Amino acid sequence: MKKKSIRQLKEKTKMLNWGAPSELDDINGEVSIVGIGETIYSGPSNRSAKLMALEAIEKALADAEISPKDVDGLMINAQIADQITPQDFHDYFCTSQNIWFSKEGGAMIWGATCTHTAAHAFRKSMANCIVNVFSVDWASKREKSSGTPGDWHFNEPMKSAFEIPFGWYPQIIYFATFANRHMHDYGTSQEQLAEIPIAFRKHANGHHGAIMKEKILSVDSYLSQSMLAFPFRKEDCCLISDGAAAFVMKPTISAYDGPNPPVIVEGVGHGKIAGAPYISQQCDITSTPQAFSAPWALAMAERDVKEIDLIAVYDCFSMTALMQIEDMGFCSKGEGGSFIENQRLHFDRPRKKGGIPCNTHGGLLSHAYVLGIAHIVELIRQLRGQADNQVEDAEVAAYAGFTADEASTLILRRS
Repeated sequence: MKKKSIRQLKEKTKMLNWGAPSELDDINGEVSIVGIGETIYSGPSNRSAKLMALEAIEKALADAEISPKDVDGLMINAQIADQITPQDFHDYFCTSQNIWFSKEGGAMIWGATCTHTAAHAFRKSMANCIVNVFSVDWASKREKSSGTPGDWHFNEPMKSAFEIPFGWYPQIIYFATFANRHMHDYGTSQEQLAEIPIAFRKHANGHHGAIMKEKILSVDSYLSQSMLAFPFRKEDCCLISDGAAAFVMKPTISAYDGPNPPVIVEGVGHGKIAGAPYISQQCDITSTPQAFSAPWALAMAERDVKEIDLIAVYDCFSMTALMQIEDMGFCSKGEGGSFIENQRLHFDRPRKKGGIPCNTHGGLLSHAYVLGIAHIVELIRQLRGQADNQVEDAEVAAYAGFTADEASTLILRRS
């Protein structure tokens, strides 16, 4: 990263006293994604997270035409679940090689930052072919009352002692609070918020792997839905799904021998809010730590936000997507509502008319809830020119990961 860019970032973030970026070193061009794989996404399926993860890995390796015996790195996410181990990989694929293993992978923010971790493993010759995988069986668990995404929040000591007794639970209440504040401060309307689920449902309707395809949304049909927690309706809330996805990373220098053109990692950013994960204590509830991670990733990539052709944004709730679009720099804070009006998130809207194609597979709201790893898979397909809802002349894409107190940004380029 250029020294001038680093200085500019540090000066900029001094003005924001509610969080900070992680000062990641420059890995621009060192890592490429060469293979992608997904299971079927569904509601309750009784499939195990482990077997779905292994199936996604198998499909990613087949996509890259890489033998399982050539995999020497595996990344999962310990923060959500220890889904598989190197031994599980060996048992499934009948292999025995040494495998470098990291629990700093998976989805959410780690879907982006795993590329940075992989770059360091490549530099140190600890691995040369790394698979990142994430799997979730929460739809099946919810049906059996054996686990839901809200369990972590419910069982976290501070939340259970302070937030929950005052009625600040579950997650929809957190983000409805943020949405109300955004609407109060900036005049964001329900009609503007509707643009997000409408665009994502349209994209899901055109995507072969999306779950939500039963109806097309319009502003009128959206506004006619019952309110869950103002201003959120059902369509503003993410799905609960079963499914898994994986992608294969190699050093770029050795990434050109496969069947598909490699997609090159240009920039990675990470930011964190001070005082979180206690959402009730956040100082600026209309902003996300994308305000810290996106500038860092763009500086590493030596890109301006205007050079980004499409984005995939973590959309646990519609307002989360809107706030991150603002914080990534596509518009000023508070202007997100007007920025996304008039179908400006749709994949087939001409860029010269403004906006940015977003979540062209349908996102967490309409495609599947696998916490963001499917977002990255979709960007890879777009940059290969293989997407169902193909964005014309897509060359540079960005992923925005999110966990409430942390955010990450990944800049990808077509080779």
